[in-house]
Amino acid sequence: MTKSKFFAVGGVTAALALGTAAPAHAEVTAETAFILNSLSFLMHGFLVMFMAAGFCLLEAGLVRTKNTSMQLLKNIAIYSVAGIMFWALGYNLMYMDVNGWIGSFMPWSAADPAITEAGFDAAAEQGYAAGSDWFFQMVFVAATASIVSGTVAERIKLWPFMLFTVVLTAIIYPIQGSWTWGGGWLTEMGFSDFAGSSIVHSVGGWAALAGAIVLGARKGKYGPDGRVNPIPGSNLPLATAGTFILWLGWFGFNGGSQLAMGSAADIRDIATIYINTNLAAAGGAVTVMVLTQLIYKKVDLTMVLNGALGGLVSITAAPLTPEPSLAIIIGAVGGVLVVFAVPFFDKLKIDDVVGALPVHLVCGIWGTLAVPLSNSDASFVNQIVGIAAIGAFTFTASLVVWLILKVTVGIRVSDEEEALGLDKTELGLEAYPEFGAGSTGR
Repeated sequence: MTKSKFFAVGGVTAALALGTAAPAHAEVTAETAFILNSLSFLMHGFLVMFMAAGFCLLEAGLVRTKNTSMQLLKNIAIYSVAGIMFWALGYNLMYMDVNGWIGSFMPWSAADPAITEAGFDAAAEQGYAAGSDWFFQMVFVAATASIVSGTVAERIKLWPFMLFTVVLTAIIYPIQGSWTWGGGWLTEMGFSDFAGSSIVHSVGGWAALAGAIVLGARKGKYGPDGRVNPIPGSNLPLATAGTFILWLGWFGFNGGSQLAMGSAADIRDIATIYINTNLAAAGGAVTVMVLTQLIYKKVDLTMVLNGALGGLVSITAAPLTPEPSLAIIIGAVGGVLVVFAVPFFDKLKIDDVVGALPVHLVCGIWGTLAVPLSNSDASFVNQIVGIAAIGAFTFTASLVVWLILKVTVGIRVSDEEEALGLDKTELGLEAYPEFGAGSTGR
């Protein structure tokens, strides 16, 4: 049972899962609904794929120049590996024949009924093209893996990181995802996560946290007296552009999770989701601007970027049901959490290069907790159980994988390689060669 099969067939939308009324009758023909639903998966999937470019630019801008090429390579490799692994194992493990805890260990294959004049009734019952659903689900797992990349940047070896990505996208993410979007035990219990504050974002955060702990901090990040030494990123215009791309892609992330576009009610709900998504991001950004001015006497651009992203993560678990004012508040709380979570992780000497832990882990938990504020069918107890179960499984499984990689192939570059930068030592290719010693370029 897929996420879309569970929540929507034809014109019946995710509103059903939220306890609101579905349309009493189809507003378009079955074939037109099939086309529109499939088109929604594909178009919104395009936007979520574009988020890979957003993560890429954000991370490239927040690392030092000597590590930029490595971040660029990791992000295109993540998207490629995630797609292959989700085809080979992940999709069926997450969605097919889920027994409450896990699906089937088989590669995905299209299961569309014959679309002929005589046989379209079966296709109409499914409500969408199977391939469109696979594509939409695949781009989500790629986003999860991208979260890890930024946290462990500037000191991790390429190939051990890619091995972890294989396990995360093929096994860890699909198993926990099957508990909710595959119709597993968390869904049966009543846990709700519309577009993935926990299922996608906190999972990436938990995996990143385990990696950061095992990997250790960058050299010079923390002084012996507990002092935190800032290591600024190299290209803030790039990071800002990446944030705007992520903001745009989030309309696909949340809007596409309506899982249907075959009725007027679906389009109305998608429009509402877009509005709430945008307002939450704005609430997070503005709140961080004010807070950093009050606390540090200057507005911190990088913190504002993460404030917008924190607002987006916070609204992702329930982007349809809040009133606009509540959406702004949910995003604003996410912004506050980002401001205070950054120094919290620094106090623990957990080195998170791009701030992914405050944004995706902390705000992912908050967004999931906030669901009952606008959804009477959800309970705080069920939400807490879901957060704890997903977090415990993901962190433990990720920690085991990171430790195995550490004792077998090693995960960290040498001190000398870290000092020289991963572009030179791991890739032999610099992103900004004109800045190198002896260059005549300007």
